[in-house]
Amino acid sequence: MAQKKGYEVDSWLARPDPRVSIVLLYGPDRGLVAERARAFAGKTGLPLDDPFSVVRLDGSEVDRDEGRLLDEARTVPMFSDRRLLWVRNASGQKALADDVKALTAEPPRDAIILIEAGDLKKGVGLRAIVEAADIAMALPCYADEARDIDTVIDDELRKAGMSMTLEARQALRRNLGGDRLASRGEIEKLVLYAYGQSEIGLDDVKATSGDVSGLSFDDAVDALLDGKVGDFDFAFTRHCQSGGQAFLVLSSAMRQLQAIQAMRGLMDAGGRNAASVVAAARPPVFFTRRKLVEKALERWSSEALGRALTRLQTAVLQTRRRPDLAVALARQALLGIAVESARLART
Repeated sequence: MAQKKGYEVDSWLARPDPRVSIVLLYGPDRGLVAERARAFAGKTGLPLDDPFSVVRLDGSEVDRDEGRLLDEARTVPMFSDRRLLWVRNASGQKALADDVKALTAEPPRDAIILIEAGDLKKGVGLRAIVEAADIAMALPCYADEARDIDTVIDDELRKAGMSMTLEARQALRRNLGGDRLASRGEIEKLVLYAYGQSEIGLDDVKATSGDVSGLSFDDAVDALLDGKVGDFDFAFTRHCQSGGQAFLVLSSAMRQLQAIQAMRGLMDAGGRNAASVVAAARPPVFFTRRKLVEKALERWSSEALGRALTRLQTAVLQTRRRPDLAVALARQALLGIAVESARLART
């Protein structure tokens, strides 16, 4: 099977198999997907800013123009020995899956295909095709765990020639993990703030991250989960006007929905009710929020939670690309989820 476990991905990317001509990076952490895609693209040795060597496509574009990927893969390069076809925002597009299937049967001689996708179900569509092919590789990208977050922190500290106190690291870690690019951006911001120091302390983390416990925006996230659109907008606006970062609300909402998604999976798999799953949750749900989480579990299906998380991950990437529009982009994404929660409550 042409696939790797989550913990094997980075080591494979460090030394990609030259026989592999189709690489699929997929998973709920869009930031990690994008970061690893750039790492693989860099390993090809092609000039990434050269449009003759690197062809960038969108998944929807490939889906609308059936056979587009096949045509590009079979085009003879003019100025290099091969080309990189970089497809972003792939999901369940049938035309894309059909093109990839054709390319696995007749591998491209002059092209490398790199595909960035969201969370794909096992054994279905594009993921199944890649995993079954000898010349392809499927690489999962899941939200960072504590060990992964420490690795990212250490990487940025090493580049800056700085260290960090244990208290500062613990405080910073609580605000990271929902999205790899967003996490790295937060660490870079902290390093820039502490420029000239040899060691980052807890006060530095507080100065750049606000209330690191996340309590300052709990009202906004709870209102979102409860479908109280007006209450959410009031709490979100108050948070931003007081100097809080819009990203922190996105990150907190992402962590909450990921936890609810995991609990919903236990409900679906074991036939348990929401109350029993919440009562057994580890880490435990704070007692004042249990009813809220139970209601969210009952109204949100696993599929709906997946869509909401994809929306949040997309918003995180957009805010990193356009920091001048961060508040508006975050509000739009979060309001959409609050409206969806209110709609689900009525059905």
